[in-house]
Amino acid sequence: MTVSQARPSAAVTATAAAALAATYLLTAGATAAQAVKATRPATPAQAAAAAQTVAAAQASTGAADLRPRPQHLTDAQRSKLLDATRRFRDVRQAIEAGYLPTEDCVPGMGLHYAHPQRSADSRIDPEKPEILLYLPGPHGTVRLTGVEYFRADADGELRTDRDRPNLFGHPFNGPMTGHAVPAGAPPMPVHYDLHVWLYERNPDGELATLNPTITCR
Repeated sequence: MTVSQARPSAAVTATAAAALAATYLLTAGATAAQAVKATRPATPAQAAAAAQTVAAAQASTGAADLRPRPQHLTDAQRSKLLDATRRFRDVRQAIEAGYLPTEDCVPGMGLHYAHPQRSADSRIDPEKPEILLYLPGPHGTVRLTGVEYFRADADGELRTDRDRPNLFGHPFNGPMTGHAVPAGAPPMPVHYDLHVWLYERNPDGELATLNPTITCR
């Protein structure tokens, strides 16, 4: 006897996707308002559902307890990072340096070009970011917007943070579950990360996880 499986409706699928996105964004350090906005509800009913999804995600992730952190680097710190990464404005140099290109764009973040060797290294070197952030442009072009620092969580537990790293004293977000990575990169484990918007102004702060000016359209 053949047993058929019912395909979930588009509404159910969209709700599940929104829940996944909200959970990731909240664990990554986004505020509830940012997470709701990122789900892009089109109708009042969808907006209400998105708010409920975010509230549930906050309860399950403990995101409401995320630590506040300073939002800006000093001029000297910023200059150090700019000097170390400016050449990657030419994406060809980034690829030659070992960063893997991807076409998967995350709203509020953009394209994540990950460096597998650096991502697997537990050390944090401000001049060697594990991930470069790009904004997709016309005709397949990309523009460097910032960098992301990454470290795998030592014990893989979301409830502990004894090994939380920092950049110039700014604590990383997390720990959080892994998410999609460029083809060829190893699966992403439970980890900490920190975004730095060096080349694209972020009205929410230079070290905020999401940048509302970054879209994937």
